[in-house]
Amino acid sequence: MPFHIHSPFQPAGDQPEAIARLAQRLREGARHQVLLGVTGSGKTFTAAHVIAELQRPTLVISPNKVLAAQLYAEFKSFFPKNAVEFFISYYDYYQPEAYVPSTDTYIEKDSAINDRIDRLRLKCTSSLLSRRDVIVVASVSCIYNIGSPENYRGSSIPLEKGYRTTRTRLAEDLVRIHYERNETEFLRGRFRLKGAIVDIFPAYMETALRVELEDDAVSAITEFNPLTGDRIRKLEREWIYPAKHFITPGPQLEQAVIAIAAEMKDRVAFFKKKGQLLEAQRLEQRTKYDIEMLQQMGFCHGIENYSRHLSSRPAGERPFCLMDFFPQDYLLFVDESHVSIPQINGMYEGDRSRKQTLVDFGFRLPSALDNRPLKFAEFEALAGQTVYVSATPGPYELKKTKGEVVEQVIRPTGLVDPEVLVVPSEGQIEDLMQRIEGRVKRQERTLVTTLTKRTAEDLARFLSERGLRVRYLHSDIESLERIEILKDLRAGKFDVLVGINLLREGLDLPEVSLVAILGADHEGFLRSETTLIQIAGRAARNVGSEVVLYADQRTGSMQRALAEMDRRRQKQVAHNERHGIKPRTIVKAVSELEEFQTSAKRQGLEILRRTEAPLSAREIPGLARELESRMREAADNLDFELAAVLRDQWLELREMSAMGSKNPSAAAPRRKRRSRQTND
Repeated sequence: MPFHIHSPFQPAGDQPEAIARLAQRLREGARHQVLLGVTGSGKTFTAAHVIAELQRPTLVISPNKVLAAQLYAEFKSFFPKNAVEFFISYYDYYQPEAYVPSTDTYIEKDSAINDRIDRLRLKCTSSLLSRRDVIVVASVSCIYNIGSPENYRGSSIPLEKGYRTTRTRLAEDLVRIHYERNETEFLRGRFRLKGAIVDIFPAYMETALRVELEDDAVSAITEFNPLTGDRIRKLEREWIYPAKHFITPGPQLEQAVIAIAAEMKDRVAFFKKKGQLLEAQRLEQRTKYDIEMLQQMGFCHGIENYSRHLSSRPAGERPFCLMDFFPQDYLLFVDESHVSIPQINGMYEGDRSRKQTLVDFGFRLPSALDNRPLKFAEFEALAGQTVYVSATPGPYELKKTKGEVVEQVIRPTGLVDPEVLVVPSEGQIEDLMQRIEGRVKRQERTLVTTLTKRTAEDLARFLSERGLRVRYLHSDIESLERIEILKDLRAGKFDVLVGINLLREGLDLPEVSLVAILGADHEGFLRSETTLIQIAGRAARNVGSEVVLYADQRTGSMQRALAEMDRRRQKQVAHNERHGIKPRTIVKAVSELEEFQTSAKRQGLEILRRTEAPLSAREIPGLARELESRMREAADNLDFELAAVLRDQWLELREMSAMGSKNPSAAAPRRKRRSRQTND
């Protein structure tokens, strides 16, 4: 089925030209392009039109789960008839396996897999192998190892009318690709037998299949509702793909077991030669257990650590990842590329250092090092024709395109970038107060950003003492509370928000008409060209917006940022004058934007409040179970910020339960963030 956009809107502003230029250059074979689109210019809408013009499978990479979920929803609305898929880490929480030599502490891998996201991941790969009208929205976890696409495709079962098989043989084939027989509980990834009928619940579908056999052949295939049993439609053919991504054919598995045993033998001999008898015993015991599981079940806990042997790869060769499932002519869009590209670039080294310790102390074989994310050069080699999307493209993207960009500066709404003023720092607080008071009279909001936590605290206290309604945003505030604060700012419960780094891609605050940046002339990350432009963009949703830089000199970053913002503003103003467009502030009800008003969120918040009160030892297990349930529900709803907060509190209660504590506020310090893959 061809890509077809469903939208009541037509491209406007800079969108028509951007779509035409991107599509033309892609047809000409350009490997790299940059879409420089300002906040609110409709970059996703432009990308959707480019995909529809080119009619090619597309991968969209986002820097984290939250933004990926937003993009997924947008693309689903644009392409309701096509396969828009979602591929992110399927862990509700994830504590990776690790070893701390200084304290002789082994941390076993601990995780909870989200069933819905697991289904979406499997649906993603099955769609890629069965059709071309596929858009996959993924987080950067798409560069991690997921097994061989050839093994995945080769192990699938091609059911169609007349397909020769028996009831027993079909059941054996399903078990081989990790489906489980269960006659009482018919869930995803399971099958059941009823005479000459085999019911299969594919791991990647929400509906089930009924396969009828007659004379050792398939006579009918029917799709049905697994809950009600109602028939949906008759099918001529259907491929059954494996229930797990790591799949190894029988002969290849036998060879893998031999290779794993040989590597274990060599490594145990290495440890014994060095006198490391504990490490030798540990490695031998763990590996033999895994080998036995592989031989008996075709699977073991931590099977991904043996993926090099299971896919018959030589040492050091890159692992297979989601990008291998795409055809050669696929398109790649890297969203917020100034964040995503550095993330991808740094993932290999962080993973390597943790695993090296496990190898050195006999917890894993050296081949486990090849279960890893892609190196950046490997990512580049696998990438299709790429469009980097950002309001502030980074040096990598600009180098790849030799500074050439496709601009999307004109907004369909006619809104222009805010006016930027540079004001001396002497008397800056009095000047700032006057500007804030003017905004308060107009019922508008203000963002103030400082350089240090101490300065932000002092400024918030001072402004509060002078009668202004002020809140302070800092790094210790959890994700959920951060959203609550931003919602209260929009709702007018206070007028001024002070923080150190209020920059956040995708932050939409139409009520903010003043952004004040203190210490704008302090060269560094918090006052770089990119950061200044991104912070200024937080005021770009209001027609009367203004950005004030308090500085005594103009640094190189300031000069570049000012020149770029002025250039964009002049272009926008000229366009409006030429077409008689009068810009107006975007008006959006807070409830329309803030999904935190849903019933599920209110229930989640209520549970969190209950954990703040003293608890008896008997209450903790029940509350922990309720927290876990709400955590999974939030993740199912793709609300990863709430899920992360609930997860942290749930883990804290589990620790308290283990310690026998009776008061979380007294006995359980605030959990420090572990290196979990929850917002990848």
